[in-house]
Amino acid sequence: MCGINGIFAYSTQAPAVDPDEVKLTRDAMKARGPDGAGLWMTDDRRLGLGHRRLAIIDLTEAGAQPMHSADRRYTVTFNGEIYNYPQLRKELENAGVLFHSHSDTEVLLHLYRRDGPAMVEKLRGMFAFALWDTHASTLFLARDPHGIKPLYYADDGKTFRFASQVSALKAGKQVYCTPDTGGVVGFLLWGSVPEPFTLQRGIRMLPAGSTLQVARTGATRPKRYWDFAGIMQRATQRADAIPGGSERDYLREHLLQSVKSHLLADVPVGAFLSAGLDSSTLVGLAREAAAAPLQTLTLSFDEFVGKGTDECPLAAAVAQQLDVRHQCIRLAGGELDHELDQFFAAMDQPTVDGINTWLVSRAAVLAGLKVALSGLGGDELLGGYASFHQVPTLMKQATRSPWRHAAPAYRYLHSLLGPRLKWPANDAGIPQYGSTPEGAYQLSKGAFMPWELSDVLNRDALQEGLRALAAEDAALQDDISGLNAFQQVAYLESVRYMRNQLLRDSDWVSMAHSLEIRVPFVDSALTEAVIGLAASKRLGDGKSMLPQVLAGPLPDSVLNRPKTGFTVPTWRWLRHRHDLSAWKRVPLLKQPHIHDSRRWAYTLLHRLPETRGLLK
Repeated sequence: MCGINGIFAYSTQAPAVDPDEVKLTRDAMKARGPDGAGLWMTDDRRLGLGHRRLAIIDLTEAGAQPMHSADRRYTVTFNGEIYNYPQLRKELENAGVLFHSHSDTEVLLHLYRRDGPAMVEKLRGMFAFALWDTHASTLFLARDPHGIKPLYYADDGKTFRFASQVSALKAGKQVYCTPDTGGVVGFLLWGSVPEPFTLQRGIRMLPAGSTLQVARTGATRPKRYWDFAGIMQRATQRADAIPGGSERDYLREHLLQSVKSHLLADVPVGAFLSAGLDSSTLVGLAREAAAAPLQTLTLSFDEFVGKGTDECPLAAAVAQQLDVRHQCIRLAGGELDHELDQFFAAMDQPTVDGINTWLVSRAAVLAGLKVALSGLGGDELLGGYASFHQVPTLMKQATRSPWRHAAPAYRYLHSLLGPRLKWPANDAGIPQYGSTPEGAYQLSKGAFMPWELSDVLNRDALQEGLRALAAEDAALQDDISGLNAFQQVAYLESVRYMRNQLLRDSDWVSMAHSLEIRVPFVDSALTEAVIGLAASKRLGDGKSMLPQVLAGPLPDSVLNRPKTGFTVPTWRWLRHRHDLSAWKRVPLLKQPHIHDSRRWAYTLLHRLPETRGLLK
């Protein structure tokens, strides 16, 4: 796990690469890689590559980066982990390839020599990397299928720059950084900035499951190599070939295989344990697979002691049942306020979530961990969210609604009666938006609703941002009309929420603490193997089969526990911190029925000087 960056002055009219800019960008990501730093430039100074290292596999200098092939034709700077690298290495060695390290990074160099860009289809892991071919004078960039690892880039028509963080590119002081209204509107709609947008017009994110190549003539458009919607369509056929009655063993086999691969490391690996089904199952499987005793941890707050929101007692019972070393870390209220300020200072792109991951990452580092497993992704894979029921219901309501052709009138009526009758605020959009999976999902999981944006955003910025979002959706959004209801929601949860919010937050937040978070449920091989069974309901309702894959039982208190989220006191900060009170000047946000997620989203944008001027 690392921070990567580089500059390619591909045009003859571009000035030579300044090594100081490469260093500034690289060292803005020091927390991502405190164990070492590397810099390499071509002799003609048309290319510079940087790297910050968090040593997890092959802790020796042989694993340092940027890494060269033996003949120095290829050079790579890589962020992530390739979990099937031992198998790939053996395959290459059988073909006569000689290795000079025990690092997964070196596998990338030899695999690219053999297979070219198609090599990404053989990788199982989380990754973002840039690989330079000296003979062809090309720079090849790639990102993992689910988008676990980020990769941002800026191209001014002469020089191409990339890095693991937006803040790192800005630190180089050569990137165009006016506000991107598409990113702003997307953030207000979803609570996170949707890829490929950022809040900076000159910086884009390489989409998940995509590659990009830069030559002397410039950069190609991103090319997708992993088609999630297509995979789900084919997964149904794959599920038909699995014998009835073998579902539990099949699920166990593939989950255990993913967990085993995610334990690959030359440092101890721990796990987050919240006492939910996802984390409890994950820890149970890791306990079976780990060669060394597993360290688990739970985070809670002093003010939750004795309340149902305190996860520590139940997590301790699970840890005892699974026979793992466990630690509960509690934070006092004063520590929370201090950590919030640190969170804001490190935030790369705004998010309405993330503070929970910040706090548990801090706890993991205090417990002495460098790598931690997370149960993130189980809900998206197996249908654990309420949205799997809500979205189809909303679509049926919209189809039957007599207001379909009078949606503005319905919203007006809803605004008059809804607060008094305690109707859900988002239901006001059912006639207009609820008839499509995307629209119904927006009503189910969105932050601001589309009709509310004019109350918080300047008109010109709103219109420009909506046009930009529509253009990107037309270019990137898959047609999911042919998928069944489960698959449609699984797709939207994965590409909207998990990819843009949960995974992105896990990356930048954990890296701010020099911690590597691994997510065994978010694995392309596991997804391809299991999603068809889940979509056909052969794994039961939601995550009901998860605890059955363990060798021993979980406590009944876990099995019968309703799904809960990790709670942090956002409401208190919004009401009692003066520097977070800008929302109180906006009439819409002062209404009692408005959810705090909207107030939090507005507050986060208002804190940023570059976007504050776009808000009302």
